[in-house]
Amino acid sequence: MKKVTTKTLREMKINGEKIAMLTAYDYTSALIVDNAGVDVILVGDSLGMVMLGYDSTVPVTMEEMVHHTKAVVRGVERALVVFDMPFLSYQTGVRDAILNAGRALKETGCDAVKIEGGIEQKSTIKALVDAGIPVCGHIGLQPQSVNVYGGYVLRGKGEEREKLIADAKAVEEAGAFAVVLEKIPSDLAKEITETLSIPTIGIGAGPFCDGQVLVFHDMLGIFDKFKPKFVKRYAELGKEMRRAISDYVEEVKTGKFPDREHSY
Repeated sequence: MKKVTTKTLREMKINGEKIAMLTAYDYTSALIVDNAGVDVILVGDSLGMVMLGYDSTVPVTMEEMVHHTKAVVRGVERALVVFDMPFLSYQTGVRDAILNAGRALKETGCDAVKIEGGIEQKSTIKALVDAGIPVCGHIGLQPQSVNVYGGYVLRGKGEEREKLIADAKAVEEAGAFAVVLEKIPSDLAKEITETLSIPTIGIGAGPFCDGQVLVFHDMLGIFDKFKPKFVKRYAELGKEMRRAISDYVEEVKTGKFPDREHSY
């Protein structure tokens, strides 16, 4: 089984092969995702919402990200594992960014980090890459800036379109190996994808990106607190899990479980 690397992703873009990225937050889900053939596993700061119950990604800490990423890495053989840098782990300056991203690689064994921001993070991305730390960019809707936007709103409309194109170019020029495009018009994502030499990974950015990413719990129907328009449910495991657990509770209370088959 050949390990996916940043070089692999560049070759996939050149060859027109789509990149499948999915989140994972623990050992068991990482095993499943990796064995299913996903190319890139993102340990997203979205774990704050689907694993820890926060209202946004803003409260997530480096300690929490390190803890979860360590578990994911233990379950992965093939996929490229990307550590999502949490809020204020890199925005406070280049030195902090290098120290925190370096910690991510050293302590977890991940392959790369992801940071949000375009032109304003160009110098940080370059510094990280110069320090030997592979970086995946993230532009468009940036969940860590949700309080600035006033919600999870579509980005790249009107005058903002040219800004996002400039952001994408800045991320590439800084040395990022890929860039996530979140919640932007599909025609804009197409233009950016055709402009850049690095792969684009879409989430709510239409079909023209070089790859796609979704949250594990969203696409499996486990997390149903809300459902963005761009999420496709490939299963309804949350309903099946509740049914199974309900059956277990009933059998315990009625004495049906355990029976002779499940006893010594």
